[in-house]
Amino acid sequence: MHLFDLPKTPAFSDLEQAARDRILILDGAMGTQIQALGFDEEDYRGKGGQPCEHPTDLPQKGNNDLLILTQPRALEDIHYRYAMAGSDIVETNTFSSTTIAQADYGLEAAVHDLNAEGARVVRRALDRATAEDGRPRWVAGAVGPTNRTASMSPDVNDPGYRAVTFDDLRVAYGQQIRGLIEGGSDLILVETIFDTLNAKAALFACFEAFREHGKRLPIMISGTITDASGRTLSGQTPTAFWHSVRHASPFTVGLNCALGAAAMRPHLAELSSVADALICAYPNAGLPNAFGEYDEGPDETAQQVATFAKDGLVNVVGGCCGTTPEHIQAIAEAVAGHAPRVVPTLETADA
Repeated sequence: MHLFDLPKTPAFSDLEQAARDRILILDGAMGTQIQALGFDEEDYRGKGGQPCEHPTDLPQKGNNDLLILTQPRALEDIHYRYAMAGSDIVETNTFSSTTIAQADYGLEAAVHDLNAEGARVVRRALDRATAEDGRPRWVAGAVGPTNRTASMSPDVNDPGYRAVTFDDLRVAYGQQIRGLIEGGSDLILVETIFDTLNAKAALFACFEAFREHGKRLPIMISGTITDASGRTLSGQTPTAFWHSVRHASPFTVGLNCALGAAAMRPHLAELSSVADALICAYPNAGLPNAFGEYDEGPDETAQQVATFAKDGLVNVVGGCCGTTPEHIQAIAEAVAGHAPRVVPTLETADA
């Protein structure tokens, strides 16, 4: 059976209908919310929560994904606050939950548990929110870029060297995605893409997992423009990026991270003009200051994101680094009166 002949999940159809009706809201940053909790090394290992069942001698403070297993209630509360702030789609805290990224902490063996439990933690939070207001919400299984790049060398003295192969990535992403599906993710979000070859490996892994699952989940794809050049780290413009991932027929394609809303706008407009898919944008709360903190408040971010909606550029909006539940609530209120972007019908050349 061809991948696109696989039946869609019920959540896929529900998301498609919701996106026809209105602009959907994604959640905001997890890292800053976790930092505000002030957890120390013992907390990361389970003090006051659940002890880590995957022993390692390496330091764990900063391994935010591990908190899925050791501090699940604290993470559930963060997800819940985003849901109640207006988020329709809430991401799992699994940005670094691959064997490649977790190797830095000696926790490769925990990857399946991180992803499956990560999805379950979000589902519990969303069920709590829906019990209060009756609104349906969806779990996005978050797949980060890893800390290695497949198309560039990390060694300036050896440009042909690669720290990771396509198959290494495919296998690692596949393990992550299978865990996310087992835990109940409604969709897969391949995000913060700086190297499109990494993203292609993640998409290939999605296809393999969907075929095993017997159903097709929606895929959200989000690239990162790294600076004013308007290109990803691996050198692609938004247009080139879209044509590199279009084969996956994503539910959404878009941009996140690196830039605030004002700097993201021209690149988002370019992507919106060429992509025959829904467009998703979740910018940072401006650019970080000298201390690495984000000073842009909820109203300022929301006003800028509202111009995306006003000009018909977006179907899904949310926040990345530095955004809070207050940012998401302000964004949701600011775009509520605007219609979602109409997906263009693009002409194709005859062979």
